[in-house]
Parts: sequence; structure tokens; C-alpha cells
Amino acid sequence: VVRRSLLQRYEHQPFISCLAGFYSCRWKRYQREKTEPGKCCCNMRECMFFPLLVAAFCFSLVFLYTWGEGKNDYNSFDWYNYGNLGFWFLWSLLILVVAALLFTYVSLLLVLAVCLLAEGQQLYLHWSHKIGTSLVLGFSIACLFALSILWRDHQKTVRLSFQVTAPYLHIGAIAIMVLLAWPVALHAIRADKKVTQVIIVGPYLAILLFLFLIPLGMYSPCIREMGTLGPKPALIGHRGAPMLAPENTEMSFLKTIEHGGDGLETDVAISYDGVPFLMHDDTLRRTTNIEEVYPNDAGKAASFFSWDALQKLNAGTWFLKNKPFVGMRSLSKADRNQAMNQSIYTLSSFLRLADSHNKLVIFDLYRPPEKHPYRNLWLRKVLDVILKESKIKRHLVLWLHNSVRSFVQSVAPGFQHTMGRKAPIEDLLKHNIVKLNLVYTDMSSEDIRKYAEANITTNFYVVNEPWLYSLAWCSGAHSVTTNAVHLLKNLSRPLFLMTPQQYNIMWILTDLTSAFLISLIFAL
Repeated sequence: VVRRSLLQRYEHQPFISCLAGFYSCRWKRYQREKTEPGKCCCNMRECMFFPLLVAAFCFSLVFLYTWGEGKNDYNSFDWYNYGNLGFWFLWSLLILVVAALLFTYVSLLLVLAVCLLAEGQQLYLHWSHKIGTSLVLGFSIACLFALSILWRDHQKTVRLSFQVTAPYLHIGAIAIMVLLAWPVALHAIRADKKVTQVIIVGPYLAILLFLFLIPLGMYSPCIREMGTLGPKPALIGHRGAPMLAPENTEMSFLKTIEHGGDGLETDVAISYDGVPFLMHDDTLRRTTNIEEVYPNDAGKAASFFSWDALQKLNAGTWFLKNKPFVGMRSLSKADRNQAMNQSIYTLSSFLRLADSHNKLVIFDLYRPPEKHPYRNLWLRKVLDVILKESKIKRHLVLWLHNSVRSFVQSVAPGFQHTMGRKAPIEDLLKHNIVKLNLVYTDMSSEDIRKYAEANITTNFYVVNEPWLYSLAWCSGAHSVTTNAVHLLKNLSRPLFLMTPQQYNIMWILTDLTSAFLISLIFAL
């Protein structure tokens, strides 16, 4: 009898041993303590660490979601760091991987804690996990704060993402509440005072009720009736197809045309001897081999080089070396050879290419710096190239530059005049504006509809991610400027598109199923 009693008392508990071992490094049974009915799940010293773990989980989740949804702008973030640090690295991808690993770490700790609570064990977080949890919390808060200060537009991106992901985030939140029902119910039943039970169950039920009702205030342009979706937005290649070829080169624009792009976007500067050429940056350091050819002039403004000097530079080898986009696919041998032989492209050649394929063109014009011989003649040089050299069809030109617009309208009637900011409809019609070219964070289905009623279309830039393109499609955008023509062209319908009836069924079924499961858990 004594032997049997001892065997019962010291029977193996492998599941609890694993939980406590990974959470507390307490692998032996005598090291653990069970929670007595009505008592706290941990001693007073440990009480502060469980909320710290929950906070680390919440903040790391928010940062992971925030950074993950910002993938559309990873390239801009990496080039910003290149400009400040002087060398190229995919910092955006590194941050994403670190955020995912830290979130996974605290999530596993939280799961272990919940399982221990469900088994009635007292919590004791090992000192190494306490340090790790504190580091995760500090890292997440610091990154969120840095984003709010240095990248304010990123908050707008996250708010836009909620318009397409909110229905699915709602389901995820409900699922988490169902999983938490077991430890909550267990500790509520074990509590020896009504007040303690209310303190445990009250906040849980309040949060659950909030989640049940939150869809009443949810809005998404992708939840719409059948037959109300507008046409697919046209695709304008941002500096061509910079995920497939070096930006602003002939190869890049040919790739856009090859993949069915509807238009081409670029940037125009003026050489020292008056030749308009394509270059986005002030200097030639990022997108050419100037440090090899003219090492002493690497920091000089691109506009202070003659066209003969610019022609000697290679504009493609940097692309193969740096691989500027996250997730870039490998180039074929033929494409690699073609990229290696790219040179700086002239505006005249660009316009002839677009005209021959009947593609829209839109470009940013950069006025030459002080002491440049064409500082006051640059617009005249650009217009000469458009009207006299290339002779592109005028309706293909989306004229964006706002200064001397009336002069341009008088000498070059037929351009589609485009404004780079929102303005009252009366002002836009007064200046014969037919299109708005807006940053995607200004996207609003209400504004798009209002402008469309006045026959003013909208183009948003730079839209690379399928979810963002889907949102633009559902919102009624006429076109988008993108780095990913080859990806978005294959999208046959918006992601997350559903009818209100489908969403209501999904919402009601989720709430009813979760309510049934939670009630069953509390009843058992």
C-alpha cells in the first residue's frame, strides 16, 4: 500500500515537466508548485513579469504587423539608409526577420505560461527569459517610436491596410479569446471569492463583447455588392521595371512594355551642354559606376557633367551587384548580359520608345542647380525634345510640372495636364487638369469618386504590394505607378474582395462558433 501510494505521489508528468522546463528551467517535479484555489498564479515578485510578458507580446505583434505591412516602401527605406551610411544593405529585410523571431520567442513563452496556468501550476519566469522579454519589449517600443518620428507616412500605410485586413484580424482576435477561455475559466472557478471571479472574468467578457460588435464600425471598399467593382487600374512603370532591370534604362522600359504596362514614368535632368537625360538622384553615385570612371567627381551633381562624359558611364552593373529589392528573382543569362551593358538614357530616346508602343509617359523635371548654363532655359529644352525631336503624340504626355503651366498649354495643346496634389475641383477645372498624381497614402474612395464625377482621374504612386493595389482597385483608382508591373498585371481580381452578405455570414458564424466554444469551456 505504501509503495502504491508513493508511486501515485511521484508519477511522471512529462507534459508539465516540459512546460515548466522551457518556461522556468524547472525540470524536476519538486521544484514546481501548484496554485492553490483562490490564490494568485505566482508570488508577489513574479507578478510584475507576467504583465511584462503580455506587454512584450502585444508590442512585438504591433511592430511586426506594422513593419510587415510597410513592405511596399522597403526599397525607399533601404535607399534612405544607403544615402546616410554610404553602403547598400537590405536593412528592411533584416528588421523584418528580427521582428518575426522576437515575436515568435515571446509568443512561445506566452503559450507556455497559459498552458502552465491551465494545469494549475505557479508561474516562475527564468531570469534569462526575463532579460529576453525586457529586450523584446524595449526593442519593439523603440522601433515603433522611431517609425512614428522618422516615417510618419508609415502610420497612414498601416491605417490603409486595416481596410483590407480588418475582417481577418477580427477572426484572429476571436480565435485568441477562445484559446484564453480555458485558463480564465479555470482560475475563475478556483477563486474562493466572488470579487476575484468578477476581476478575472469581467475584463475577459468586456473584451470579447467589444470584439463581437467591432464589425459594426468596420469599413472596407473591398466589401461591396456584385457588379459594382470598377475597371482594373492601369499600370505605369515607375522608372520602368526596376525589379527586373536597372531603373531609368532602356532595358527597364522595355521590360515594362513586355509585361503589359500601360505607361512609363521617369525623372529628367539636364546635362551641362543641354541634353535632357534620365536620372532620379542628384548625383550619379548610386546608379552608375562613376566612382570607377570619375572617382574625383563622384559627389558632383549629375547636371554638371556633359553628355559625352555621361555616355561613358555604365548604368547597369550596380543593379546586379546590389539587388535593390527584397525578393528579386534571379535574372536569366541573357538579361544579366543586357543589364551589364546599360547606359544613361536620353529623354528623346525614351519618348520615341513610348510613342512607338503607344504608352503614356509621365516625368518629374529637375531644374539644374545654380551656375548651370541651362538653369533658366531647361523647360524650353525639354519642350523642344518633346515637340521637335521625339514628336510623341501629345495625348500620351501627362504633364506634371506645375510652373508655367499656362505657357505649356499655349505652346503644346493636347497634353494631359496632371496635378501632383489634391485641390478644389473648381481650381483644377480652371487650369484644365484632367488627372491627379497622388502619393498612395492620400488614397480615399470618397475623394476618388468626387474627382471622377468631374472627369478628373487619379493615379497613385508608388504601389507595389498586391494588397495595396487591390485597395486602389476597390477604391476606384484609374491608374497606379508601380515597381512591380510584372506582378500586378497577373492579378485578375482584388484580394479580400467579398460581398456584404458574405462578410455578414463570416462575421456571424465566427461570433456564434466562438460563443458556443467559450460557453462550453466555462460549463465544463
